[in-house]
Amino acid sequence: MTPSTPSVPSDDARIAPGWVALGAASVAFHLGLIFYGLTPALVSRPLHMALLLPWVLIFMAKTPWQRVSGWVLTALGIAACVYIAWNEAALADQYGFIDTHLQMAIGVFLMALVLEAARRAIGWPLPLVALLALLYGALGQYVPGTFGHPGLPMQSMVGSLTIAEGGLWGSLTGVSVGVVAIFVIFGAVLNAGEAGRGFMNLASVVAGRFTGGAAKVSVISSALMGSISGSASANVASTGAITIPSMVRLGYPRSLAGAVEAVASSGGQIMPPLMGAGAFVMVELTGTPYTQIMAAALLPAFLYFFTVWIGINAYATRHDLKPVDESERPTRREVAITSLFFAVPFVLLLERIFVGGYTPQYAASVAIFAGMALLFFDVTLRFSARGFAHRLAEAAVTAGRQIAVIGAIIICASLVIGVLSLTGLGVKITSGILSLSNDMLWPALLLTALACLILGMEVPTTAAYVICVSVAGPALTSLGLEPLLAHLFVFWYALLSTITPPVCGGVFIAAGMVGENWLKVAFKAMALGIGLYLIPLAMVANPDMIALAFDPTGALFDTAKVALGLGCISFGVIARKALWLRLALVAVGALVVFLV
Repeated sequence: MTPSTPSVPSDDARIAPGWVALGAASVAFHLGLIFYGLTPALVSRPLHMALLLPWVLIFMAKTPWQRVSGWVLTALGIAACVYIAWNEAALADQYGFIDTHLQMAIGVFLMALVLEAARRAIGWPLPLVALLALLYGALGQYVPGTFGHPGLPMQSMVGSLTIAEGGLWGSLTGVSVGVVAIFVIFGAVLNAGEAGRGFMNLASVVAGRFTGGAAKVSVISSALMGSISGSASANVASTGAITIPSMVRLGYPRSLAGAVEAVASSGGQIMPPLMGAGAFVMVELTGTPYTQIMAAALLPAFLYFFTVWIGINAYATRHDLKPVDESERPTRREVAITSLFFAVPFVLLLERIFVGGYTPQYAASVAIFAGMALLFFDVTLRFSARGFAHRLAEAAVTAGRQIAVIGAIIICASLVIGVLSLTGLGVKITSGILSLSNDMLWPALLLTALACLILGMEVPTTAAYVICVSVAGPALTSLGLEPLLAHLFVFWYALLSTITPPVCGGVFIAAGMVGENWLKVAFKAMALGIGLYLIPLAMVANPDMIALAFDPTGALFDTAKVALGLGCISFGVIARKALWLRLALVAVGALVVFLV
């Protein structure tokens, strides 16, 4: 079983002037919103959707029919979005109730278009979930028992989802427009320059000389790259193209080389400062400042990569995991020069947030301009206007496409959240979780983890997190969990599907790159990534771990304790030692993590 992968346009398509222009327009629009000031939601969010349609419906088209239909749907979709934006003031006064046939037609068409855009961007699962939610909203009065609802007038349901500041244009879409898009642009600009090489060089000089050095280089470089890409699959494809052949060349088992890259790349989505789109969605859903979410996520992310590091040491007892040869490691001068390409924008980003006191999106905008300036220089710091133009064009196309894919996902997930809100289904599912768990926290946590794993197999991490936390989050908080802790718990478990069979996107890609059976890669990835399964539970058992911003001493103490326990568990699960010793290590580790 292998996942479907979207067709990758040729290099010529990537830099075609039309797409460069559209990407530049998308970048200018989203950056402009940051500096322009307050723009009505029913203007900025529909225009955001209008800008994403050509990318997912035309640029990503796989067949001539998809391309032709994509042009038609894009033209109609842009017209519908412009109608919403143009009539923003009048629609705001309707309070989500449709009063003309034209508005009904536009509303129904927009919902269908969002489903199709998400289908073309990421496949069927998420649109099917959204379609089921819409059918429930329309026909839920015919569902018997507790899970039915009294019924919604069609004008009210369609209007609330399509012409009001909710549904398609709700707060999640606002996050996509105002924050996620900015950080996507930031990542695209860094990746178009030499930041990726800087990450690899820094990782090589830090970890290359150790036992298992090539694997540890993969861990560090994927953590750094993942912090800006936010996508496990993209991370595997980018850093894996360098680290996997390096590990294979040094004699590492192919299944282990693929597993290391899949596990390391999956951690990018939990790695501050960016954490993909999840951190910004969490800001919106919890009301917690971004800086506090960064602080809360930092130590658990460190524990994840620490556990992977220990796992690599444990595999060294089974295989001869050689360090990177000294001749293949970069010189200190190379490291210093290439590190500038990510250090300057990152330092500016963090300085503007923590010292300047600006919003993350404004700070990222400043860092973007610094990153653009660095595009004038190559890896030898040679100035080149032609190189700048090519790199900027590449950044514009990458940013436009990635904003579109993430936007399509978030807008589709917003439909689900809108229906949950209109029908009260979320409250009913929450009550069901409480009932099944007998109002006990740990059974509720396990039920939530299972739901996250199942949903995460079918939809992207951010969408799985949003849907799961909408229905399970209230149950966990009602049982005494702090809201931020509940959200981090759900977000971590929404990541499980990147390495857990039967649907494990990161493993599939890594297995394909290394030419190994994906199940062998998956089993090694699950062992290496055992922290992904245990750290969310450890956060619940040791809540001070996420209190770095308020109680740094307690947070560091709990983190050290959990690190000791996880190290014992990881080594016990993987190392080639006597069985009794391995079992003892696992038992002691579990005791330290959960009971001491």
